[in-house]
Amino acid sequence: MTMSTRRRWMARALGLAALPLVLKAKAEPQVVKVRAERFIYTPREFTVKAGQPVVIEFTSVDFVHGFYMPDLNVRSDLVPGKVTRIELNPDKPGVYDFLCDNFCGDGHETMHGRMIAQA
Repeated sequence: MTMSTRRRWMARALGLAALPLVLKAKAEPQVVKVRAERFIYTPREFTVKAGQPVVIEFTSVDFVHGFYMPDLNVRSDLVPGKVTRIELNPDKPGVYDFLCDNFCGDGHETMHGRMIAQA
């Protein structure tokens, strides 16, 4: 085996060894912007891809609303005038309901939404 043949063989071997690292590169998260105000989230429902990272960017306009997604055990306060970023990674397809868990007045019980994770 000549020196140039060895070099080519080594370069190919190293390239193949690095392939799993390249394939596992972190995917860019899907960003979903949600507005929270008495007594609604807008949009109320959105779709994401299961197994991919998601960042929900909440903006509250009138009150310290809450965000609670029981199935993923995620909770946060949504402070007016501040963007609240919540990072999720729904591992499997499904419907994930969320709700406001800070009492915000009459009509509070209607403040809920849904994230749909599709395969």
